[in-house]
Amino acid sequence: MAFSILGISGSLRAASFNTGLLRAAQELAPDGVTVEIADIADIPLYNDDVYQAGFPAAVEKLRQQVAAADAVILATPEYNFSFSGPMKNAIDWVSRPPTPQAFDEKPVAIMGASAGRLGTARAQYHLRQVLVFLNAHVVNKPEVMVGGASGAFTDGRLPDEKARDLVRQQVEALRKLAQKLA
Repeated sequence: MAFSILGISGSLRAASFNTGLLRAAQELAPDGVTVEIADIADIPLYNDDVYQAGFPAAVEKLRQQVAAADAVILATPEYNFSFSGPMKNAIDWVSRPPTPQAFDEKPVAIMGASAGRLGTARAQYHLRQVLVFLNAHVVNKPEVMVGGASGAFTDGRLPDEKARDLVRQQVEALRKLAQKLA
């Protein structure tokens, strides 16, 4: 049975380590599981005046992608002990009414890579708080927190087998969570 995951990277950088993590999830997904990576670069900053006029095309596309996916992986960098502004902005747009908002009851996994030794630990805990409010179901284990990201990636690829194994396990845990919820 086909199972679709939408990956959203909270980094807009062309050589993003977090987008690299999502590419690793694509490579490591088991048979029957697809990982599509969304593009949030064209999503405008949230503005209620814009929202009142209707969702911009890039926002509507992301809303539809989240709603259509069986599950979501959020890959976030850590900026100032929290998750990135682009990730927060995308979540704010996607979670606007009409209800139900797209993250309600959605299985979600969180991963991240950063230059710091803690590898997005603080960012992931803040992101979990937001997802609790949105009534998403978050994978608890394994956690994927790649520290020292500049040395962990080679040409945008994640060669470290321990990190790759955690990504593989998390994708499988996300699928299992979604199956339990179904």
